[in-house]
Amino acid sequence: MVLAVLWLLAGLLAVRQAAVVLRLPPERRFSDLETWIGENGVLHVRGSLYDTDRFTGTPFSGLALKPLTKAAEHALGIFWTFGTLLLVVAVALVAARALPGPLTRRAKLLAAPVAVILTVLSLPVRNTFTLGQTSIIPVLLVLLGCCLPAIARGPGRASGILVGVAAALQPAVLLFAPLLWLTGRRRAAVTTGVTFAACTALAWAAMPDDSWTYWVHHLAGAGLGEKPDGLANQSLHGLLLRVGLRGPLELALYAPLALAVTVAGLRRAARYAKDGQPLLATAITGCVAVAVSPTAWQHQQLWILLAVAGRVGKRRADRLVWPVLVVLVMTLTSTILVPANPVLGPLGENAPLLAALAAGCVVPFLSRDSKLWDEPLPTPVAEPQRGRFSWVPLLGFFKRSLNRPNLLLELMLIRVFYWAYSFVRAQAPDSRTLAESHGRQIIGIEEFLHIDIEHGFNHFVASTGWLADSMDYYYGTFHFLVPLSLLGFLYLRRPATYRWARTALGFATLMALVGFWVYPLAPPRLMPGRGFIDTANGPQDLSNPDFGALTELSNQYAAMPSLHIGWSLWCGVVIAIVAPKLWMKALGMLYPVLTFSVILGTANHYVLDALGGAFVVASGFAIQYALTGPGRGTLAVIPGARGESDALTPEPVRAGG
Repeated sequence: MVLAVLWLLAGLLAVRQAAVVLRLPPERRFSDLETWIGENGVLHVRGSLYDTDRFTGTPFSGLALKPLTKAAEHALGIFWTFGTLLLVVAVALVAARALPGPLTRRAKLLAAPVAVILTVLSLPVRNTFTLGQTSIIPVLLVLLGCCLPAIARGPGRASGILVGVAAALQPAVLLFAPLLWLTGRRRAAVTTGVTFAACTALAWAAMPDDSWTYWVHHLAGAGLGEKPDGLANQSLHGLLLRVGLRGPLELALYAPLALAVTVAGLRRAARYAKDGQPLLATAITGCVAVAVSPTAWQHQQLWILLAVAGRVGKRRADRLVWPVLVVLVMTLTSTILVPANPVLGPLGENAPLLAALAAGCVVPFLSRDSKLWDEPLPTPVAEPQRGRFSWVPLLGFFKRSLNRPNLLLELMLIRVFYWAYSFVRAQAPDSRTLAESHGRQIIGIEEFLHIDIEHGFNHFVASTGWLADSMDYYYGTFHFLVPLSLLGFLYLRRPATYRWARTALGFATLMALVGFWVYPLAPPRLMPGRGFIDTANGPQDLSNPDFGALTELSNQYAAMPSLHIGWSLWCGVVIAIVAPKLWMKALGMLYPVLTFSVILGTANHYVLDALGGAFVVASGFAIQYALTGPGRGTLAVIPGARGESDALTPEPVRAGG
């Protein structure tokens, strides 16, 4: 069933990607092929490929594509889209076939659809589809020549021809010739050079002016395409230009850096190739090519994704860190990876280059003869336990892990989860009419129950200057500061508690997102004719549907349930459980009470919103309890997982996955 679901997902993603391209108007489809499109929408037969600097391919690639002119006259879009799709699937299947063994039958079956899914979702492939680039072809040719056993184990002629043609299409691929030489495949290395020279000479004879322009005037294409200091160029050359270096100084620094990366990367690649990991060796060499090329546009960065084949980490839990990092870098934009601020922003902007450098020169991939290759250090887990209440069903889907989770993996997942939370909240229905209608429903229910205290309390707060200022600061600051601080404390001091607490918080937040989507609600401060005072932003023009600056930043109609109450109540419960002193427990439970007064006083929520926030938190704890069961007793057996107040009887613990 899992295999069928994965193949279905892979097929749906592939079809969706093709549909996205074909739905575009013809003038916006395959924008990088525009230099080949004439008055009738057909590839140019005459004229230079480099009349403009938008075409970045080699003259040989242009020569190879010119025969498509007549055949593509009426169906260029469909032909090119489905041809690219087939190439992408072929790359994924060859990569899955080249995974280092031994692999279980289950792993072999699942590897192919997972590889197709990751490849189709990657930014280089999506960019290739949209622009109509040919960068998939060199990757496939190299994989066939270096990783496919039937070809790679041959005499070397076939491998050399495949890699040589790939280099003629993308010159940076010439770095695979030294890799072949270092791994003892010298005939393949020589054949690579000869094939590259023959293809380039053929293009030079057929297109001398274009060849001169590409190889001499533009220094192997370095001056073509977008500006080399743009973020799209993820190479060392592009990075140095972005930091402000120019001219001889930049070249003097770029040359030794590129040489050092090349030497270190090729030595590592050769070592892993001899170790029986050809896919990892290919990925490392490709990452080196990305880093040292004068230009490495997004559609040329698929090599980085192939680096997920490497195994890293002594603990089983650490094995996910590297592949998750690579997948996130290659599928998400920089603003999703890290916040867009002066400190972290540059990391996100140069994430592909940093990942390529890490794969090529830094990451300590395991060798196949390591004892940890198949048997990493296990994760201590608690044995299944009985629930405190017999009437509560325990599903027991997951065993409770008791060690401290990997910090980098946690930070990556928290960041992506928070971005997803912000995105879903912003994309939730924000119809003003519907939100105000729901607001009137909430007010009517509260009036019926005689709990409509928001208006009077809001005016009291607004009339007391220091109180309004304090609540405004509290509302905007404590909502993130306190939960993040508590999560940090639990991670450092109570790792087992951290796991169940953050899981419960995650489920609660997911349920809140459903509430935002299903029931858009205007907060009191945005309800016209009700007399509420927005203490933080001042009077709003409620007659204008797009009133206020905040409406341009986020969905202001995501009030039910109140996550200010939800997250603060989660903090209160966790503090009440882990705090060693009674006064600390009381202080923790006081936090959601203060938050409740703030959300009412600032006119950001109703009383029923607070009840909704309490409901999703209770549900989050309940789901976590049902999935993993009780586990407080297990805290006593893990050093640093409990405090003096947790004097509990140890539960059975075993090592597991």
